[in-house]
Amino acid sequence: MRTSTTSTTSTTRTGRAAGMTGATAGTGTEAATGEAATRVVPVARADGDGDGAAEPTAGAARGGRVPYVPGFARWPVAGSPKAEGKALRTRVPRSAHATLGLDAARPDAVSAVEESSRGRIPGLAPIRAGRMAATPFAFLRGSAGLMAYDLARTPVTGIGAQICGDAHAANFGLYGDARGGLVIDLNDFDETVHGPWEWDLKRLAASLVLAGREAGADEDTCREAAHDAAGAYRRTMRLLARLPALDAWNAIADEELVSHTDAHDLLGTLERVSEKARANTSGRFAAKSTEPTGDGGRRFVDAAPVLRRVTDAEAAAVAGALEAYPATLSEDRLPLLARYAVHDVAFRVVGTGSVGTRSYVVLLLDHRGEPLVLQVKEARPSALLPHLAAAGFEAPEAAHEGRRVVMGQKRMQVVSDILLGWTSVDGRPFQVRQFRNRKGSVDPAALAADQLDDYGRMTGALLARAHAHSADPRTVAGYCGKNDELDEAVAVFAVAYADRTEADHAELVGAVRTGRIAAELGV
Repeated sequence: MRTSTTSTTSTTRTGRAAGMTGATAGTGTEAATGEAATRVVPVARADGDGDGAAEPTAGAARGGRVPYVPGFARWPVAGSPKAEGKALRTRVPRSAHATLGLDAARPDAVSAVEESSRGRIPGLAPIRAGRMAATPFAFLRGSAGLMAYDLARTPVTGIGAQICGDAHAANFGLYGDARGGLVIDLNDFDETVHGPWEWDLKRLAASLVLAGREAGADEDTCREAAHDAAGAYRRTMRLLARLPALDAWNAIADEELVSHTDAHDLLGTLERVSEKARANTSGRFAAKSTEPTGDGGRRFVDAAPVLRRVTDAEAAAVAGALEAYPATLSEDRLPLLARYAVHDVAFRVVGTGSVGTRSYVVLLLDHRGEPLVLQVKEARPSALLPHLAAAGFEAPEAAHEGRRVVMGQKRMQVVSDILLGWTSVDGRPFQVRQFRNRKGSVDPAALAADQLDDYGRMTGALLARAHAHSADPRTVAGYCGKNDELDEAVAVFAVAYADRTEADHAELVGAVRTGRIAAELGV
């Protein structure tokens, strides 16, 4: 099934190869890393082929008496972003995105897993290896750095965007907004950086193939899901390119997403996930994971190895770090925090790629004893950082990794957690957010064959919408074009990379069996 989609924005840089229900509120605009300024051009009217907007002529008078204001666009603007994007095809043909070149220096899978575990808590490394060894799709989820190494050796246009860095199919989901509704969007930003938009799209496409194989779908279905994700991304960019800047920023409400992407076979699944998400709250987690204390408060109970109590000193360090956290929030949030008291801290193992990072849950109670649980999660440098230079992108070190994650998330999401902020614990950077904020997700590896392509289109559209907040959709749309040449190339890449990941996974499983690497399975 084919359909049109929604998208995002991007910033042009000099690259190596070439130059269901929810809100539509805008997101934060502060840069997460040192990206180039986004060019914004007022849209006068659609051009002749409906693929973009007419540009003011270079010689047009600015008029008026107002001087140029830094931080805003200049007027008039010379050239056409759409034409600039289209011109990139001569240096990077769209068919070139089918390329997957693996060089001899590529790390083997086991070495890559071991390297990515450096700096993590050593005792949790076996859990991480065990989760990655479960399936090829699970291996991909935990190996963003290895894939970035491979992607850095593929063609890129040089068009940059704030990218997720880990945009696999399981990193999209539902979460609550400030008004009690549910939003569907990207939901993991640990690896976010300013980089090539192609990297996110290819990671999504490859993950769809692996998820489909795990679900038992035939190869044509898996390939079609990857093809449809790329097609939805491309069509969404074209849609956004035709809109005025503000409309493009807020485009496509979540309630329109299913019809926009022709994802009707997903409706039943999304409704079931929404029901579960609404019940997935701090209150429910606290009821299961805490017990009363003598002073009328509550405290966490051990549920090792996933949840464990911490020493008094560790709890005090985490609680003390929250003193700096409110300064990272909008001032209007501070009266809300002031209504809660900090009661307890516990350590909680999370995710697949995140296993081994320091991650805490903090129990807050209001005057009625109603809970709010915050997650205080270590923010490590992005796994993509060492590979950006090879693709022609700057790789600046973040002043604070928690801030990098938070600002990247705000730049990409249509609406973000109102308590999203950052702090440092014992000199290590952390992000802070609500825990179990009505979160829900679709398991792409459990979808029926007739749902996989729907899910591919929906996530491709969401990815385009996210990229368009930082990249000019006219430039990206100009490059991607009207036909499916890019879609075909991305699908070919996705199948090839899924094959490569299956080989990497088999290597890890073999290493677990021989004892080369310790793994705790089923945790």
